[in-house]
Amino acid sequence: VAVPRPRPILRLDRLHLTPIRAAAARTPVPQPLPDELQLVADVRSPHNHIRVADVSPRAAGHPLAGARLLLLDGPGNIHSVSFPRRPYCPLTSTYFDVFATLPPLLPRPSLAVLGFGAGSAARALLHFYPDISVHGWELDPSVIAVARDFFSLAELEKDHAGRLVIHVGDALEAEAVPGGFGGVLVDLFANGSVLPELQKADTWRQIGGMVAPGGRMMVNCGGGCVEAEEEGRDGEAVKDATLRAMAAAFGEGMVAVLSVDESWVAMTAPVAWASEEAAAWKARLPPELGHYIDMWNPYNGNGDK
Repeated sequence: VAVPRPRPILRLDRLHLTPIRAAAARTPVPQPLPDELQLVADVRSPHNHIRVADVSPRAAGHPLAGARLLLLDGPGNIHSVSFPRRPYCPLTSTYFDVFATLPPLLPRPSLAVLGFGAGSAARALLHFYPDISVHGWELDPSVIAVARDFFSLAELEKDHAGRLVIHVGDALEAEAVPGGFGGVLVDLFANGSVLPELQKADTWRQIGGMVAPGGRMMVNCGGGCVEAEEEGRDGEAVKDATLRAMAAAFGEGMVAVLSVDESWVAMTAPVAWASEEAAAWKARLPPELGHYIDMWNPYNGNGDK
């Protein structure tokens, strides 16, 4: 019986949860949540099976203890995290925190988030960078409705009116602001897997057209910890294919990777930066995020660092 797999870095199996089974693709049968999770909301939409669940604050020192989770798709993948008991702190100990390191590298203070979920990445960006503007794209209007009701997204929109714009629609049809975004965050999954379109170099060239000269992208590429609904969509193989497509689109030496516990984040960049450049990047970050800078490595074309 497979443990429900989250998107990269978010590992429900660390909570030693009772497995949740998934039925055939696109028709998952809901199962009782493990004792460590309390179901808050259960919504069906044409795109997703959406569940909101709270992790027990008594989950023995786990970094997600007390968290609220957005679960999508049959395997129960985690797509957003918040900590209602500490709303003053947007950090999640997940790949969303890695995303929050990007703004100091950007030529202009604007970011597109392709795959908005309940807004975990946007919350950190708006908190740490008072000049940044965020445009988020989410395909499923029901996900946005759930985010407003259960993840304080309505309050985030009110508090940052003019700096946060949410678009409901296909992220692969998103249009850039005039002059391009300073950066783009890509976090696009469907049926428990990285979108198949992201294993094509042409898709990356299209997304790259949204970025201003000198801008960068960070991408959640999945990994071995991701479980898809569709048989044959192995998380590790999909991650490798996604990275190869990025390298084909942007060129040799233009993709960096960060690996955390079977989870991979990629960045478009010349990766052989000098130590003083890395130090300058780190100096412009909140202290809680600086350690991520030392974790980047050039992508060597085989999915390994």
